[in-house]
Amino acid sequence: MSVLNLFLMRSLAILGTTFTFNNFKTLPKNVPLIIISNHQSMWDIPPLMWKFRKHRPKFIAKKELSRFIPSISYNLRYGGSIGIDRSQPKEAIEQIKSFAKNIRKNNFSVCIFPEGTRNPNGKVGPFKFSGIEAMVNEMPNALLVPVAIRNTGKIDNTKSFFRRLGVRVSYTLLETRKISTNSVEEELEDIREKIIEIAEQ
Repeated sequence: MSVLNLFLMRSLAILGTTFTFNNFKTLPKNVPLIIISNHQSMWDIPPLMWKFRKHRPKFIAKKELSRFIPSISYNLRYGGSIGIDRSQPKEAIEQIKSFAKNIRKNNFSVCIFPEGTRNPNGKVGPFKFSGIEAMVNEMPNALLVPVAIRNTGKIDNTKSFFRRLGVRVSYTLLETRKISTNSVEEELEDIREKIIEIAEQ
């Protein structure tokens, strides 16, 4: 899957897309990671999977993505990620708890987009807290890893069949932190503000 996602990035490079990674550093492998970022496009995913490949990243996504989308659907079905039904919130939280136990056991990483949907205009929407709170409850030793993504929404060219040429995309690793179950909402709001400062430039 890592090689596949590198190939997807290279395919965009043919169109002149450039990827810049700011402040990325070596992260510990002896604790699970919760990687959170803003969400502009499906193109957000390949660079995240490539940069965090040593931490075996898994994703929490809506279940509709597990079908009919090349590479993404395959990874969701067979790569250890999960698809949740957002119309069934109680069931979804139980899925996330079970999923988090496996992440904790193996010291994997999990990627989640707390906006819950894509915002291709580059604006950062409100964060939903319940899924991350459930994971923190199951993985109190997890390290929260915020990433600010900029300009991936421009690649899709307002849903045109043709991709936009020459887009400059950046991924910025923000300060990592551990949070308690008592401060999830406050911490995520602080992270969201820091992501906005970069993503909406």
